[in-house]
Amino acid sequence: MQRRELLKMITAATGMAMIGLPSVVFGQAQLPVPPANNAFSKTQVALLDEIAETILPRTDTPGAKDAGVGLFMARFVTDCYDPQQQAVFRAGLADLDKRAKGGFLALKPAQRAELLDKLAAEARAASPDPKKADDEGADSSAIPPHYFTMIKQLVLFGFFTSEVGATKVLRYVPVPGRFDGDLPYEPGTPAWAT
Repeated sequence: MQRRELLKMITAATGMAMIGLPSVVFGQAQLPVPPANNAFSKTQVALLDEIAETILPRTDTPGAKDAGVGLFMARFVTDCYDPQQQAVFRAGLADLDKRAKGGFLALKPAQRAELLDKLAAEARAASPDPKKADDEGADSSAIPPHYFTMIKQLVLFGFFTSEVGATKVLRYVPVPGRFDGDLPYEPGTPAWAT
């Protein structure tokens, strides 16, 4: 199974559950969006674009940069994250660039993927086990998420809710339409956007 297929299945299965869920109300990523109303510089947006493209690269379908995910992430963090979440996110970007020793943008694609794989493993290890927290009576929501968890969730959310992701990667039927709750599934076909 390819990574993109797995990410599509995870996205469909989890229903896009993510950090900052109330912001779903703000809608989908729309291009072009002027960068004037976000707190990220053009350089930081370019960094976010490259991180997103490393997670969801262009193949026979569009990649994250084609959907403008970097700018979407910058707007989302600026408009929807609370100050603590924004601080975690920004510190994470600085840490990611520091770990790249010379900047993430200077790395070759294979090195970028390797660094992000290490961060994903770190994020999984840092993630609290909800079952264990429930057993001990601890509040796992009080622990801020690892910054890479935030980045990856925003990449998936931004891409699959964009016009490019919903129409060129997922199958899309505009609403309103009739409801058919018993569609036959053909293995290997894309998931539904609507």
